[in-house]
Amino acid sequence: MTLLSRKADYALLILSYLHQKQSGGNAREIAERFRLSRPFVANILKELCHKGYVTSHRGVKGGYVLHPATISTSLAELLDAIEEGFRLTLCSPDPMNVDPCCLEQDCPVKAPLGEIHRRIIEILRGVTLGELFPQTIDPATAPHSLLSLLMIRESHTHTAEPTSV
Repeated sequence: MTLLSRKADYALLILSYLHQKQSGGNAREIAERFRLSRPFVANILKELCHKGYVTSHRGVKGGYVLHPATISTSLAELLDAIEEGFRLTLCSPDPMNVDPCCLEQDCPVKAPLGEIHRRIIEILRGVTLGELFPQTIDPATAPHSLLSLLMIRESHTHTAEPTSV
């Protein structure tokens, strides 16, 4: 089970590539670089362009470049745009929840899972794409899983607190 869809995972990979390559790139070279399906990369690039994360340029030297404001976007915002949000479970808060779980009313783990969902969303809102795509990291080795993201976030925000006896 993965918490990020393949589409979201590839969108992060594509954005990190464009962040590293200031001159931009096209679907073919990105697909070749990461051995991905060119049509899938092209579709993600079109959607990222439509949502304002990248800008496209037509012509022989055409392609896509990262929109400057993209690096200040939170990971939660990107997932909202690409995946219509993040949901840990079927009963996680979702205003469009038209197909709720049949056990939703009597579920003993709904509240604890809801709290976990809230915490994950809080972390996703606190991480900008710029934090995921520092200049010194090769896009091929950049973390693109939620577990890696959580570890990165924890290392940046976790401070040692004195323990009381």
